[in-house]
Amino acid sequence: MGHKDLAETGVRLPSIGLGIWQYKGGIEPLQTGIALGACFIDTAESYDTEEIVGRAIKQNRKATFLATKVPPRHFRCADVIAAAEASLKRLKTDYVDLYQLHWPNYTIPIEETMGAMEQLVNSGKVRFMGVSNFFVSDLKSAQKAMSKHKIVSDQVRYNLIDRTVESGLSEYCRQHNITVIAHSPLATEFSRIVAKDPERVINKIARARSKTAASIALNWCVSKKGVVTIPKANSVEHMKENCAASDFQLSPEELRLLDQKVEFGCRGSVAIFLRRIARQGLQYLCKNQ
Repeated sequence: MGHKDLAETGVRLPSIGLGIWQYKGGIEPLQTGIALGACFIDTAESYDTEEIVGRAIKQNRKATFLATKVPPRHFRCADVIAAAEASLKRLKTDYVDLYQLHWPNYTIPIEETMGAMEQLVNSGKVRFMGVSNFFVSDLKSAQKAMSKHKIVSDQVRYNLIDRTVESGLSEYCRQHNITVIAHSPLATEFSRIVAKDPERVINKIARARSKTAASIALNWCVSKKGVVTIPKANSVEHMKENCAASDFQLSPEELRLLDQKVEFGCRGSVAIFLRRIARQGLQYLCKNQ
């Protein structure tokens, strides 16, 4: 299992961790992943999987890097603290390694939210702070709001067919030593990636390497500087396949073929701005109902 630095924390994360969104696999696949070196587990309050993660890591808590997230509806100071306490109870631990803001909330001052996050770090209940689904402007605002600590990660969608992070976010994160945690590295369904590969480049590389097509897609993702990823695996077999995907290195030519031959989308700055405005409007609408 390959490893990468988590920002400037001194912590080394496995390149491929365990994503728990819509997870249905039970304890055994998670424990298999941990045993294979994928000791980075990412869950969230809204996933309704914290309790199963707590059971899976019970015997390996100190060897596990545990991440969870607080939803935007809990971004008031008191709510952030209460949400963290509730997550700790469900996870059956007295601290989490990485606590993340799940989405931006434009109806609550970011200064209030980040102040609460810093309180959690100062109290020892959280080791590091991260964010999820934040654009560059959101990251800048969040970091500016903090008095002492730094944001160490931004968890965003990134895969062969969705490369929106390459529209400025990945470069910003590299410049400021913020780790990118790529969620959905195989898209919502791997068949969607296959459909965007008209020349079947992924399969050709997989056959030449004696690897699976999914392993090639995962390896492409972690070949990017400062990027780790958290695929989901609901079975022991699938977990083993995912964990083995960082045990080799694609050649520059293989990476070039994947970059150029697989069809992908990449939202530009205008699309990102419009999406932010739409989310902001929805949040204000929900708040005032």
